[in-house]
Amino acid sequence: MPIVKNVSRAVGQLLQSSGCGCGVSIVPVRCIGVSPRQVASDASFHSVSFAESDHPRVLITGGLGQLGVGLAKLLRKRFGKNNVILSDIRKPADNVFYSGPFIYADILDYKNLREIVVNNRISWLFHYSALLSAVGEANVPLARAVNITGLHNVLDIASEHNLRLFVPSTIGAFGPTSPRDPTPDLCIQRPRTIYGVSKVHAELMGEYYHYRYGLDFRCLRYPGIISADSQPGGGTTDYAVQIFHDAIKTGKFQCNLKPDTRLPMMYIDDCLKATLEVMEAPAETLSMRTYNISAMSFTPEELAQEVQKHVPELQVTYNVDEVRQAIADSWPMNFDDTNARRDWGWKHDYDLPELRGIQKLKPSSSYS
Repeated sequence: MPIVKNVSRAVGQLLQSSGCGCGVSIVPVRCIGVSPRQVASDASFHSVSFAESDHPRVLITGGLGQLGVGLAKLLRKRFGKNNVILSDIRKPADNVFYSGPFIYADILDYKNLREIVVNNRISWLFHYSALLSAVGEANVPLARAVNITGLHNVLDIASEHNLRLFVPSTIGAFGPTSPRDPTPDLCIQRPRTIYGVSKVHAELMGEYYHYRYGLDFRCLRYPGIISADSQPGGGTTDYAVQIFHDAIKTGKFQCNLKPDTRLPMMYIDDCLKATLEVMEAPAETLSMRTYNISAMSFTPEELAQEVQKHVPELQVTYNVDEVRQAIADSWPMNFDDTNARRDWGWKHDYDLPELRGIQKLKPSSSYS
């Protein structure tokens, strides 16, 4: 199929890297608790140039995950450095901390999050805080708190303060009774992981808040995201990230899915582009609030073969994780993203062939 044919070009790019019109009503506020670790907003965030003042003021929660840092970089180029605040509960690396505004934000601390939105005049919120599929299954109570209670806090604050809210969803929002090839926007979902259940909950709650309170809620169902620059975050599709790290660092890769497990995937640049495009799309062009987006679909074996064209020494073995395999077997094999392409002009740039040209292996790269 054309997508598989293109795998080769795309892989090389990754291997050259070093390393998700009614008025707004005020909804009742639910205080979850007050964290003793609250951090006041940095006063410097309030000083913006005239050129930046017409842009949205952006907050990204869970910003130190796979997508947050890259999204902040993209948005800062678009809207100005001081207009985009990255946040998390973890300490950022120096390069992240000094690249633009960073603040501590605990989504389970309603008061802390509300103060950040008010003090920094936030108008757009990208809510990336979540426990992913495999990690969530290992700690269901924590996943329920972060993915559901945290979402409720964000929805209430976004509605109260008239924010444009983006919450990512996932291929994990579907289950074994969903059509898998292709999977349309609207169909039976019924996921069997706490991650998937929480994402269906987010889709429906966001849509409810939109129709009930006028919240400008927007959501994309991400496929597996490929990036050689970020670390795996505990998801079932992590193998498509880990293989690039291992190819460069050790020359050995052990995959925890079966070699013929086909899943939809997307290069991170396409993912970030789609996220910005749907947030900038005029509201009247959106026929729905949650969209599938798609780019390519491949198996671990197909990806490994492409990587081995550039790193012939790479040794690939399979040690199937039954939990992750069961999750993958219940997920879509291909996404139907016809509505996104029709409504707001979504078009991906990278198939597997294009990935090869993104970056070359650095001359200094070696196996340790």
